[in-house]
Formats: sequence, C-alpha cells, structure tokens
Amino acid sequence: MRLLHLLVIGALLFAAAYVYQIKMESTARTERVLRLQAEVREQREAIAVLRAEWAKLDAPLRLQGLAERHLKLKPVSAQQFDSLKNLPERPPNLANPSESDSIGAMIDTIDPDIITGSLPAPEVGR
Repeated sequence: MRLLHLLVIGALLFAAAYVYQIKMESTARTERVLRLQAEVREQREAIAVLRAEWAKLDAPLRLQGLAERHLKLKPVSAQQFDSLKNLPERPPNLANPSESDSIGAMIDTIDPDIITGSLPAPEVGR
C-alpha cells in the first residue's frame, strides 16, 4: 500500500508539473499575441499618418502654389499654336483600296533592288 501511495503521489506531482508547464506556455503565447496586436496597431497608425501626410503633400492647391512659385510658367496663348495651312502634306496612299490585301500591295510597290535583310540578294537572269 505504501508503494501505491508513493506512485500516486509521484503521478500527481508529475501531472501538476505538466499542467504548470502548459499554463506557462499559454501565458507566454498570450503575451506574444498581445505584443503582436499592439505592433499591428502601431503599424496601422503609422500608415494612417503617412496617408494623411501624402494627402496633404498631394493637395492640388498646394501643388499649384508650388508650381507658380518655382516653375515660372506662363499661360498658354492661342498664338502659340500654328494654323492648319502650315501642316505637312498627307503622305501618299501606298495601298489600293480596291484590293483586299493592302499590306501585300504596299510590299509590291517597294523597289526589289533594295536589300533590307540579311538574306543574300537574289541572282537575276537564271
């Protein structure tokens, strides 16, 4: 009977130590979760501050004032634009609109004596 009592007391001590270890681990993990939540909250607050600062820096009235102060731009006047009569002539139409293969028609109009690629020139008179 004494041996049985010692075994039961030993099992109780082991169980108590195991439960204490589990409790300490759960307390440590809870503290870590709370620290992480506080860190996430701080990061969100920092992001909110940065967004507010960006909105302030990106305000149109502020940018307009900076542009007027530092760029010395002048308003656009109608005299800066050229008239339509000074536009260059329209390029020639190389494709015949009645043909279905307009790209092929443009290729046919190219001088065959001009070599444009890395292939050797075709021999004439074969």
